[in-house]
Amino acid sequence: MENIGYYIFLLVAIIVAFLIIKKVTTCVLKSVVLIVLVIVLAAVYFLYYR
Repeated sequence: MENIGYYIFLLVAIIVAFLIIKKVTTCVLKSVVLIVLVIVLAAVYFLYYR
């Protein structure tokens, strides 16, 4: 019976880790897209309006 508790704990830990990783990667992906957009806008500004 001890193994069932261990497997339930392991399953819950895997689900929580997956959700945390999903949230973090979504945030990181949005940050990367924003940084790329800012760099492109800055390049366009300096190349065409300088």
